[in-house]
Parts: sequence; C-alpha cells; structure tokens
Amino acid sequence: MKIRIKGNSLRYRLTKTDVQNFNRDGYLEESTNFGSQVFKYALQRSATEFLTAGFSDNTIIMYMPAAMAVEWASTDRVGYESNNNQMYLLIEKDFKCLDNVAEDQSDNYPNPLSLKLQH
Repeated sequence: MKIRIKGNSLRYRLTKTDVQNFNRDGYLEESTNFGSQVFKYALQRSATEFLTAGFSDNTIIMYMPAAMAVEWASTDRVGYESNNNQMYLLIEKDFKCLDNVAEDQSDNYPNPLSLKLQH
C-alpha cells in the first residue's frame, strides 16, 4: 500500500495482494521507521457511509465502508473518493506505470492505457 499526502488530500494506492488481504482481513497497515518513532498508515473496513480518515498515535487510518470494500474487491472498479469533510480522500488500485521505473510492479494491476498504446 502506498500513501500520498498533499495539503488536505490523502490518497492510498493498493496492489492486488493488498486488496486481497484487505478483503480477507478488513484491515491493512504499513509503517515507516524514523529511528525513535514509527509512522503508520492503515486502511480499515468500517460501518461508515463514506470514506473518512483520522489521525492518532502517529497513525493515519482511512475508514472504508464495508459495502464499498466488497464492491471494490470483487469488481474492476478502480477506486473511490470522498470530499465530504475538510479532506479530499482517494483510494484506488495501483496500476503498472507506463514508463520504466525501478520499483517492482509485478503485483500491480494492468494499466488500462497500455492497451490503447498497443493499438
């Protein structure tokens, strides 16, 4: 799972395995060790109606409604967004990049634009 933060915008991008694990467990967490402190970000299935997010104990948690999580994991839907409070939230499946990058992308979803480039 990747995180991107810019101002009041928060985006999570998940690989195929991330989506499968979240679908199975209802919770997914990553962490970054800064020596004496650890920063965590998580995705949690919830009873909320919209995507929401909170921050406590050095952890960002994005809450995803259960019905939304089921649909997302079982369809080709790319993601969901919410702008119903002071933050813009986006969660999406992570596509393979169209240009060459050093990171391993073997678990990413096929990029729909790559099909257009082949024609």
